[in-house]
Amino acid sequence: MTPVVPAESDKARAELEDEGQPRWRRTLYAVWLSQLIVVIGFGFVAPFLPFYVRELGITDERQLRIWAGLLIFAPGLMFTIFGPLWGIVADRYGRKLMLARAVFAGAGILALMGTVSNAWQLLGLRFLQGALTGSISAAMALVSSTAPTARLGYSMGLMQTSIFVGFAIGPLVGGLSADYLGYRESFYIAGGLLFVAGLVVVLGVKENFVRPTAEMVKANGDLRSVARNPGFSAVLAILFLVNLGGTIAWPIFPLFVESLGVPGGRVAVATGVLLFVSGLAAAVSAIVMGRVSDRRGPRPILILSTLFSGIFSIPHALVRSVAQLLGVRALFGLAAGGTGPSVNALVGRMVPRDSYGRAYGITSAAAWLGATVGPLVGGFTASALGLRAPFVIMGVVLIIVSGVVAAVVKEGEDARSV
Repeated sequence: MTPVVPAESDKARAELEDEGQPRWRRTLYAVWLSQLIVVIGFGFVAPFLPFYVRELGITDERQLRIWAGLLIFAPGLMFTIFGPLWGIVADRYGRKLMLARAVFAGAGILALMGTVSNAWQLLGLRFLQGALTGSISAAMALVSSTAPTARLGYSMGLMQTSIFVGFAIGPLVGGLSADYLGYRESFYIAGGLLFVAGLVVVLGVKENFVRPTAEMVKANGDLRSVARNPGFSAVLAILFLVNLGGTIAWPIFPLFVESLGVPGGRVAVATGVLLFVSGLAAAVSAIVMGRVSDRRGPRPILILSTLFSGIFSIPHALVRSVAQLLGVRALFGLAAGGTGPSVNALVGRMVPRDSYGRAYGITSAAAWLGATVGPLVGGFTASALGLRAPFVIMGVVLIIVSGVVAAVVKEGEDARSV
């Protein structure tokens, strides 16, 4: 789908398109499809992960909430460490190769999760998942390096829809699978989905990658040289805070849904439906906000998205039924949809193309560090104060982030030429 830019002549539009690699749209759509399948696969297990832990022997409810946080913490911690390292490898050997590596590794690890006999084995595989996967950052680096600069917001917005739609469809279908087929069988299905996504990358993605010489590698510098780009450190701090706030309630969300009382006891299905609604709303918002970002710049979109995400987080703590929660989730999804495209577009405008692997590796590490701390905060908070408290903390953090963006991200930084 081609964005409409009325102010451009056909000639000017053609010139803008030429800034990207040849057939960049084919690569964009192939990567989009692969990531959609990947996120569906990982989202497939989201509605029942705490219940799977319960089946593995952790039956005390307070311990279960802590374990739910630990299982989100584990991959986040490892990707915080390994993400920048994989980014260096991507810049030197190709982003397509790194994307295929991440997807196929995820396929094997998800399948193995269906074979575990206790919670500790599951936790170990979650650590391994964080060390070997990270397909989203690899996908963002690949798309950013091939798309024209003037289409970066649109491309990032479209990529963000793969995440939101995937997390909308995955939990919905995964919840049905868990209730009707079983938890272990669902892990096998999820692994199969990622294997298909890997084939899409291998067969559908085209990258005109030229391996840099030793002199070019030396001239381009290391991770620190990327981090020194103006405004980059501020974006890292924002990414950390956004993901910390956004994941505080994630590990206890299925348990919160269960506490509301689900007719028929189909908690996994109800959780999947709720995540489907918020994911679908966020997907629509992401593609719209991505286009607006190309015209207005990412900064105002990021400010508004984080502000309203925080505002709509707090009412989660007030709902008394699944029906009420459904409406709140829809509003939250619409608000949150613009966050990812705006942040990724900011990064894409701040660093040169030959550093995109490292740049998105570093930003993904910051994001995962936030997503590592957030679930721990949520898990311990829920254990001490109840299942509603994390949503209030989540809202406050996101509102604060909006103020931080307004204060530290300058107008000129989000328009830097690459």
